[in-house]
Amino acid sequence: MLTVDFSRFPLAPGDRVLDLGCGAGRHAFECYRRGAQVVALDQNGEEIREVAKWFAAMKEAGEAPEGATATAMEGDALALPFPDESFDVVIISEVMEHIPDDKGVLAEMVRVLKPGGRIAVTVPRYGPEKVCWALSDAYHEVEGGHIRIYKADELIGKIKEAGLKPYGSHHAHALHSPYWWLKCAFGVDNDKALPVRAYHKLLVWDIMKKPLATRVAEQALNPLIGKSFVVYATKPHLPRVTRTEAAAR
Repeated sequence: MLTVDFSRFPLAPGDRVLDLGCGAGRHAFECYRRGAQVVALDQNGEEIREVAKWFAAMKEAGEAPEGATATAMEGDALALPFPDESFDVVIISEVMEHIPDDKGVLAEMVRVLKPGGRIAVTVPRYGPEKVCWALSDAYHEVEGGHIRIYKADELIGKIKEAGLKPYGSHHAHALHSPYWWLKCAFGVDNDKALPVRAYHKLLVWDIMKKPLATRVAEQALNPLIGKSFVVYATKPHLPRVTRTEAAAR
């Protein structure tokens, strides 16, 4: 289940991609399939080991085109182990709401992104997330849990402040909002509640079968109750300095 829409976020074979806070690796896997040179980074060593196994399995199965590469590694989002301007593309999906120093993370992403490079940021949407917080403290008051809820203009403002130029946004996963409301209402750890189990079966069926009816329904509902807010931005090229200007300095 992808949150980033690659029809709005073009990816070319050979692009060097950083999936920052990759989690289980869903976006990293898609970038690998599209021929990118992918680095999937997360602070969770257990998840990184699983992502590495899936990368190896994908290579063995021939799922990635020739020239594509994939590396999974542990790392700190606030101190990325890469030189300046290392990546053509950076993706950070459902991560920034967990990190106290979100401006520091944005600064690191900008540092490692090449001029002209593209970045995709996704976070839980304000409205659906507020419902979850109202229904359950356990939803967010856990170690490593969500520490803030972004309003759209707040996130876009921070992206601009970091030196990036937003060029598009949208909402995603409307069908998942009611699932999380049910989870919060019946207990986030209570997977046995009938409404939660029934809705989970619906989501699994939808993901596996991709029926037209639910695709159309989700597209219609995304602007209203989409679970995620997605922003796309570019890193501007710096103005060129002529020899005369350089000498004058």
